[in-house]
Amino acid sequence: MNQITTILILVAACSAPTLAQQPLTVEAAVPGREVTIDWVSWEDALVLSETEPQKLLLYIHTSWCSWCKRMDANTFNQPEVADYVNASFYPVKFDAEQQQQLEYKGKVYEFVKNSKHGYHELAAELLKGRMSYPSVVFMDEEMEVIQSIIGFKTRDEFMKILAYFGENHYMKTPWSTFKKEYQPQLIKDRE
Repeated sequence: MNQITTILILVAACSAPTLAQQPLTVEAAVPGREVTIDWVSWEDALVLSETEPQKLLLYIHTSWCSWCKRMDANTFNQPEVADYVNASFYPVKFDAEQQQQLEYKGKVYEFVKNSKHGYHELAAELLKGRMSYPSVVFMDEEMEVIQSIIGFKTRDEFMKILAYFGENHYMKTPWSTFKKEYQPQLIKDRE
């Protein structure tokens, strides 16, 4: 784990009570500032969530998916998205065709060979059989699926989705209402 990740985890842990009461803000993009999402493995996310419960953002993709590559290049590499994801979730980049055995809630999931590509049973379980890429699955602190979102999303679309799940608006506000009323909250460049 790099120093930035360690600092973010410490800041999040110390401010957890206040984050629940205030909407999360992210810094405005600073030219030349390189920020990336600190992806963790499925196994690491499980371990982290046991010691410090936090929502998971599971990005389900494949190596051949052109829309996945576009989302990597045009959405996930944006500093605002990376800052928000790193501060609010344990982010997992999950290859839907990986062949490694994985465990979830006491059950072992494996790769299933199916025609040309195949799929991982855990991806199928979390997506409820809707194997569409890219997909993002939001999970709560108890590792229960909140919602899966399918398809490419622009930075602005994804920031709205992140705020909806990251700030628990999904618990009290219908998506149709939230998306009409949502206004991003940015901290202007600090001088």
